[in-house]
Amino acid sequence: MFGIGILKGLGITLRHFVESYWEDLRGGRHRYFTPEGITVRRGKDARGIFTVQYPEEKLPVPEAFRVLPFLVVSTGTDGAEQLRCTACGICARVCPPQCIWIERASDPATGKPVPRPAAFSIDIDRCMNCGYCAEYCPFDAIRMDHRYELASRNRAGHRYNLNKLRQPESYHAGLHPAAYAREQAERAQREARRTGAG
Repeated sequence: MFGIGILKGLGITLRHFVESYWEDLRGGRHRYFTPEGITVRRGKDARGIFTVQYPEEKLPVPEAFRVLPFLVVSTGTDGAEQLRCTACGICARVCPPQCIWIERASDPATGKPVPRPAAFSIDIDRCMNCGYCAEYCPFDAIRMDHRYELASRNRAGHRYNLNKLRQPESYHAGLHPAAYAREQAERAQREARRTGAG
């Protein structure tokens, strides 16, 4: 009784062993290190070795995937880059682990505050990747990044400052194409209402 069960188990192991080599031969060079190969190995009918060969291969992440926030830099009609952030501080208030610090800039001539950050930093060791900062930002100035390989030997490098957080609008459009298209449509509607009312 016990001997038959062991033989059946060894038979299944042997079948999977042979099957993995057969699938590699049948799939050829396209089975590994190509997007098509990853798709085939992730399918419900995958046979043979279906493990992703990380770091040479990486699973594609969905558009809604979120790791760390970044600040969007828009290009104006005059071609000048402008940070969307107005240093309102809503992101810092809604952040559950309180890992966002903002210092508002001030006009050097008058000393009055101006709507842009003088300093903006995020401690990525404390960030829990919840996305509240991006969700609550009224100016669409913060978006969530897809970069997840953030290991470092230097602990000081885990605090991202304003220069490290800046990304162009095209970067956001590449990561989140559907969300970017929706934002552009909403912005156009708001502009049409504003010009129609004015």
